[in-house]
Amino acid sequence: MATLTTFDSTKEALLGILQDIKEGKTQLPDFQRGWVWDDDHIKSILASISLSYPIGAVMMMQTGNTDVRFKPRLMEGVELTRSPEPERLILDGQQRLTSLFLALHVKKPVDTVDARKKPIRRWYYIDMQEAIEPQNDREESIISLPEDKKIRNFRGEVIEDLSEREKEYERALFPLSEIFDCSEWRADYNKYWNYEPEKVKLFDDFEKEIIKRFEQYQIPVIVMRKETPKEAVCQVFEKVNTGGVVLTVFELLTATFAADDFNLRTDWEARWKRLREHKVLGGMRNDDFLQTITLLSTYEKRREAMASETDIERLPGVSCKRKEILRLTLEDYKKWADEAENGYIRAAKFMHKQKIFSAQDLPYRTQLIPLSAIFVLLGSRSESDYVQSQLAQWYWCGVFGELYGSAIETRFAKDLPEVVDWIDGAKEPTTIEEANFVPARLLTLRTRNSAAYKGLYTLLIRDGGLDLRSGEPIDLQMYFDDRIDIHHIFPRAWCEKHSIDANRCNSIVNKTAIGAKTNRIIGGNSPRTYLEKLEKSMHIEENRMNEILASHVIDPIPLRNDDFEGFFRKRMESLLQRIEKAMGKTINREAEDLETENPYEDEEEEETTLES
Repeated sequence: MATLTTFDSTKEALLGILQDIKEGKTQLPDFQRGWVWDDDHIKSILASISLSYPIGAVMMMQTGNTDVRFKPRLMEGVELTRSPEPERLILDGQQRLTSLFLALHVKKPVDTVDARKKPIRRWYYIDMQEAIEPQNDREESIISLPEDKKIRNFRGEVIEDLSEREKEYERALFPLSEIFDCSEWRADYNKYWNYEPEKVKLFDDFEKEIIKRFEQYQIPVIVMRKETPKEAVCQVFEKVNTGGVVLTVFELLTATFAADDFNLRTDWEARWKRLREHKVLGGMRNDDFLQTITLLSTYEKRREAMASETDIERLPGVSCKRKEILRLTLEDYKKWADEAENGYIRAAKFMHKQKIFSAQDLPYRTQLIPLSAIFVLLGSRSESDYVQSQLAQWYWCGVFGELYGSAIETRFAKDLPEVVDWIDGAKEPTTIEEANFVPARLLTLRTRNSAAYKGLYTLLIRDGGLDLRSGEPIDLQMYFDDRIDIHHIFPRAWCEKHSIDANRCNSIVNKTAIGAKTNRIIGGNSPRTYLEKLEKSMHIEENRMNEILASHVIDPIPLRNDDFEGFFRKRMESLLQRIEKAMGKTINREAEDLETENPYEDEEEEETTLES
């Protein structure tokens, strides 16, 4: 039976590993972050080696895997006129091996940082006398010197100069860059001391206690075989890089495309520059773009397979989970990238039609992932009023059903084929079927953390909410010029003064879209007072102001009478009717008492971690 193991575990000599790095046989994947260890970390690992203490295993990957091709790069400090094809790539252990390579195998000062993260250059030495004394702290015997090898006090005055070799011999400070080739240094050291027996013995003891430990030191090495599946390799990269920059699926795909001389990052940055001109796309991420492309690619492959495969169970699925993104080929990306970009632009225009103008007001950033793919597949058909109304129903069901907070990749995979088929006459998509809004949820919608909170605010604008000062519809220009935002109808100060429950005061029922200038007029005044101010300052007739209030589903009578309870009860019912209209579904008023608070509070609007 063939072995199922995808890796080998062994021990290798430190010197051999460093020599392979120097010759370019062992390299890094090009996306590995730069070397960032500080001076103290370097001294610590050097002390550990000198004591034969373990420093942990390193993980490498054999090259030659046709399914996993990463662009390699040489380790910091390696100087070769021509970079060879590596035999192995370092998956885990980059910082340890780089530290050891630069300190022990390169005849140059090491670029590092101090405790304050200030860039410095250091040479590493070991005090021979201190190092061989068993009672001493070994780490204190490791000394780092500035680039010019001159030690200065706080006034910048040189108090010790070790820039000459003779000073090293005099102080018995051994340069660790000579640790694997110490014969010349030893000869000159003995000669400097005229072969004094005590000094010769010091070096002999140092060689036995310290140098031999470096020469004989072995590191556990786990080597992933070249037959290892791509998903496994990428998962390893993600798991072992938790200490620094997280390697996203985008970075991993960037590395694989780089092997074909395609710079995914540069391509994305050009697209992102165009996409971010639409402010509603301001929160979009590069992983979102890849998910849309993966949805389109897997959808097409499923459709192609349906032409020849009759067994539905054997058909490839539509998906945009992590493992599917990592299976994207450069050909797949190039085929769908322009289409996906156009899909996002059309999705942004659709959002504008829903009166969602900025990323901060977007209920679910992630809902744009399937929506943009849907626009790609529908093409010009999406421009018809009928299709736009269907897309709006699907969209608002997702928002008010709060269906994009978890397991979102699974939902995306259903949305794309189901919405397209629904528009072609099939049954309603799962998102519409499953969407449900509980009336009591209105009482717990208090902050932008909730998608439904932002959704209801923008829905009122979409459905004709007028600016309270001008009486004009709130469009894109007014939204930004007048700084439209969500503000209280009964001001918070008024509610506190009249002992109104804070949860009811701060709920979406007591909020609507109001411009910054209008909100300053409102201040902490009662509705009766600020309405009179608005009508007087803006020359608005009472009947016209009532019409403006009605556009925000506000009954003017209880508002003008400062009747919070009457206002709250009527507006709550009016908001439910607006939600019903947007979802195209009836809300069950008897499911819960409308005045009974829901047990769950505002939640984060979306999950951001990709499913594997």
